[in-house]
Amino acid sequence: MSAAYGRRQFLKQVAAAGAGATLASAAVPERTAEPMETVRIGFVGVGGRGRGDLRNLLKCEGVEVRAICDIVEASVVRAQKMVTEAGQSQPEPYSRSETDYKRLCDRTDLDLVFTATPWEWHTPVCVEAMKKGKHAASEVPIAVTLEECWQLVETSEQTGRYCVQMENCNYDRVELMVLNMVRQQLLGDLLHARCGYLHDLRAGKFSERGGRKTWRLQHSLRRNGDLYPTHGLGPVAQCLNINRGNQFDHMVSMASKSQALHEYAVDTFGPDSPQAKLDIAVGDVVTSLIRTRAGQTVLVTHDTSTPRPYSRDYLIQGTKGLVRKYPEARIHLDGKSPGHEWEDLIENYAEQYEHPLWRALEERAQGSGHGGMDFVQAYRLVYCLRNGLPLDIDVYDGAALCAVSELSERSIAANGKTVDFPDFTRGDWMGREPLGIVTA
Repeated sequence: MSAAYGRRQFLKQVAAAGAGATLASAAVPERTAEPMETVRIGFVGVGGRGRGDLRNLLKCEGVEVRAICDIVEASVVRAQKMVTEAGQSQPEPYSRSETDYKRLCDRTDLDLVFTATPWEWHTPVCVEAMKKGKHAASEVPIAVTLEECWQLVETSEQTGRYCVQMENCNYDRVELMVLNMVRQQLLGDLLHARCGYLHDLRAGKFSERGGRKTWRLQHSLRRNGDLYPTHGLGPVAQCLNINRGNQFDHMVSMASKSQALHEYAVDTFGPDSPQAKLDIAVGDVVTSLIRTRAGQTVLVTHDTSTPRPYSRDYLIQGTKGLVRKYPEARIHLDGKSPGHEWEDLIENYAEQYEHPLWRALEERAQGSGHGGMDFVQAYRLVYCLRNGLPLDIDVYDGAALCAVSELSERSIAANGKTVDFPDFTRGDWMGREPLGIVTA
């Protein structure tokens, strides 16, 4: 292919980014699996977060939970009770060791292995599941390093099995509504986005269990970068059609000094406590700036060590207006909103732009956790598997989002040097169609 032709094709592709238009070139077929009447699931990790995932999947039609794995036997027993109380047979227990998930993956009566373990186990469990012929689903982040991202991509390609990152924030009401607005081009051509994970986790980081430091704290002690980028970045990536006509191209990161977490340890446990003497690596505020192939910029913030209200700092901006979620859902549209003023997003625009998936599932999602998005996420996973449809978030999406972690660490270590994103799709992003507006 000539350089001129390649550039023309590229410009055709990126022109659609953010607008949801059909791509100009022939679309690369999405990987699909045969429909299944019943999704037979094995769970690995049923602590607090895993139990929530289990509860929501048990509310979905066509689900059977056949096996439960956790290193804490009491957690297995509690999860077994949840399954039997939902009217299903008691699932088989697996709790011999940290690697007992391998025995679970050896079973021949499972379609999907779902993991909600500490981060370092997400990739090993997913890889084992796919190699044993199962689809894999993981809580975020699905990978911690670039090597793990590539391992997941290559294993999924080799086995033909799905590997999905369960990014629940993609299914929150506002994020779904904004995606619908973007697809209808209400904001014009997209220019910029802002997002992040800003959550006071100081108490959780220092809550020792069994005399051991929590896994969250362990990462803060040895890594300086954006340790948790996907909650904010996942919905932004869908609006920008990342891996579907557009790509994250390069980024730069900086970190503030690390002080707030240390001060919390001194104030809580005393200046001479072991907690106060820890050498904390992660900066209190980590800021990354990403540029896409289509020319948009994305500002991503990580802050889990300071006192603050919760926020994902979600904002999408285009040539015709912008919308934000925090501290309140607001929108401003050129020629429609009052001059230089925000409008209430839900009150003024929900009736016309509510995402049909949310509209269909809102009542069923009540009480399911995180405002309902947890059930919507579970429902959509099961629906796609049962109907033989491509998943909303695939292994390439998970890898692109999680790559931000190591890339930010590299950039910070190099005094803010620009770093390039790997192309996990190996060029297929140019022919893949954007995620459409789906319903239940």
